Amino acid sequence: MVEFLKHARQYGNRALPRRDPNFGAPLDTSHGPILYVEGVSVSFDGFKALNNLNLYIDEGELRCIIGPNGAGKTTMMDVITGKTKPDEGSVYFGQQINLLELSEHQIARGGIGRKFQKPTVFEALTVYQNLELATAADKRVWFTLSRELNTIQQQRIDEVLCLIGLKDHRHREAGALSHGQKQWLEIGMLLMQEPRVLLVDEPVAGMTGEETEKTAELLLSLAGKHSVIVVEHDMKFVRSIARKVTVLHQGSVLTEGTMDQVQNDPKVIEVYLGE
Repeated sequence: MVEFLKHARQYGNRALPRRDPNFGAPLDTSHGPILYVEGVSVSFDGFKALNNLNLYIDEGELRCIIGPNGAGKTTMMDVITGKTKPDEGSVYFGQQINLLELSEHQIARGGIGRKFQKPTVFEALTVYQNLELATAADKRVWFTLSRELNTIQQQRIDEVLCLIGLKDHRHREAGALSHGQKQWLEIGMLLMQEPRVLLVDEPVAGMTGEETEKTAELLLSLAGKHSVIVVEHDMKFVRSIARKVTVLHQGSVLTEGTMDQVQNDPKVIEVYLGE
């Protein structure tokens, strides 16, 4: 219980502030895209990490983002999630929510989740406890600790456990899971927040072949209900899940299309696939 309290305090503090009032109205995706990145540029000490980047993600879409090191993939995710403010450009969630006016916490609580390459689960807690702490309810610590989960929340945890393939590991400490299972658990923790957009950074790095296949199945199952943006270097994995691929180069979109179109594009072969 002491460990649970300690991690609950940590998770509770990390989750504040609560959902921003800008997210109260229904999200307007009547024009198709749920995410608009327009004319975004970011410079670091004279280096342009993003250069007039334009990117549009449709509601329920699964989009793969590829490109050589230094292409701007991480900076793009940093801008969308509020970690980095661009020098110029605009980023909108739906048609009415200006993400550049919000903090990282407000964006995360408002419906945009991000999974980093290295899993960050609470290893001393069980799988179930990790998901319990990630419920989308009020994250003030003492509220979290002084109540029982309601039936709907319990059912949601059960649904997520099945979805991420950890139903039989609910009482296992997260630290005892394999690398791939920890990745799935972290995705599950994000799903407990009910995100509309999910950004996933190199999800299969370090996974076994079997874990990679299961991760592909998981991400494909999320598309439709969620918009999923996957940044990945493993081209075999990208091919297994890709519907539309965006190639970044020098901070801009080099090309977009199906995996076959991208792989056969001479510009892509020159700057990326031919490396």
